Amino acid sequence: MSRIIAGAAGGTTLVSVPGSLTRPTTDRVKEALFSRLDAFEVIADARVLDLYAGSGSLGVESASRGAQSVDLVESDGKASEVCQRNADLVNTVAGHKVVTVHRSKVDSFLDRTQTAVRWDLVFLDPPYPLDEPALGGVLAKLLPHLAEGAVVVVERSARTPEPSWPDGMERFAERKYGETKLWFAEPGAEEGPEDAPEEEPEDGS
Repeated sequence: MSRIIAGAAGGTTLVSVPGSLTRPTTDRVKEALFSRLDAFEVIADARVLDLYAGSGSLGVESASRGAQSVDLVESDGKASEVCQRNADLVNTVAGHKVVTVHRSKVDSFLDRTQTAVRWDLVFLDPPYPLDEPALGGVLAKLLPHLAEGAVVVVERSARTPEPSWPDGMERFAERKYGETKLWFAEPGAEEGPEDAPEEEPEDGS
């Protein structure tokens, strides 16, 4: 059972998507991810986009920790309903609407988003069947919507290759947690944070 780890809604149990269509981020990986994002100082007052949101776990965690706004994008009907239920939990605690759910395919959502819209923090946890060229296409569509200094987090199986970053987006860190790998990228960056290059030890090391 997943939960919100910290912030205003910390400890709240989240609704999970039934069945095996989604691959939820484990609390262990989520805790490590948000510890790093806290160190990057990118969550407070951030405009957050959670693509392939699943249950919305990463987006609502961001909202609990002080994000200004969160957009959850999920195309599956059951998963988008779960996103809405989890969004409602956090919005109730916040006392206003922080999290908005969009039932949409990711490509369609990005295609119709106005050019002026920018996000500071973006999560992508695409389904396994999405191949690398398709993921690269999504990243290319995302690039014009990144604010200066934005951070993009791609979560994939540790067995998949590194994403093909579009021109103007560069990886500055990567971390492996068992079977999960996280890549961190930012727009137009030549160097990432000073602590970024080392890889996280695998489980059991």
